[in-house]
Amino acid sequence: MSLSFRDHYVAVIGANGVGLSRCDALGRKWLGSAGFIADRQGTPTLALDTLQRLLGEHVKGRARLTVLLSSHYSRFGLIPWSEHIHTPDELQAYASAVFEDTFGKSPEPWALSLSPESAGMPRIAVGLPQALLTQLREMVKARSLRLVSVQPYLMSAFNRFQKSFGNRDFLFVVAEPGRSTLLLAREGRWSAVRSLRIADSDAALGSMIARESELHGLNGDKPVDLFVHAPARHHDAPQILGVQTLELPSGESDIQDPLHIMAAAVN
Repeated sequence: MSLSFRDHYVAVIGANGVGLSRCDALGRKWLGSAGFIADRQGTPTLALDTLQRLLGEHVKGRARLTVLLSSHYSRFGLIPWSEHIHTPDELQAYASAVFEDTFGKSPEPWALSLSPESAGMPRIAVGLPQALLTQLREMVKARSLRLVSVQPYLMSAFNRFQKSFGNRDFLFVVAEPGRSTLLLAREGRWSAVRSLRIADSDAALGSMIARESELHGLNGDKPVDLFVHAPARHHDAPQILGVQTLELPSGESDIQDPLHIMAAAVN
């Protein structure tokens, strides 16, 4: 790897703010965050303007950049297996059709990526606004940075906690402020993915988990392990009966910014 790209920065784009940390041989250092007043249509532009400002303040010279996106910017869908799909282009067209059927036809294009699965298995698809991705890549290129990846926070958190799930059936809930997203795996395959606007209080989370358990028949003879990760509640972790709370380590315990906690999902 070129030494000119030795420094690695992790940006977290949240619903109402952007945070930035730096990773190097000495560890991870939180550089700070900046908020913005979000509205439904202008949020991606405000978020990228805020990221631009943070990068200008803290990043000097060439570096690598990983960007984590809140679930507020993402769409998730379960793509069933089809024996009629034979090429990557056919798979993309099929996933786009499933998304359109689920979310309706969108005036703005969405970029879809799918989880790699074995033949016969359903896939998780993630949709991100194409305009946001294009503007982000242009910004990064203009600053001579290398964009390592753009990941929904749900995927980063799942990868970080994957060992906790083992080979068991599980329901994993990522409770960001104002939106919770869940992944359900049964018998070694994806069974559901769903994103909802709810508070991340114990009462709201408990009710949601109970509803989803009833909907998917999780209270039967084959129990499913339940997990919740709430990055904004590092000092007030959820306490829900029968649900295990998963937390990321905070290297700088005096910092309570949830974007700081979310950045720790990147190893």
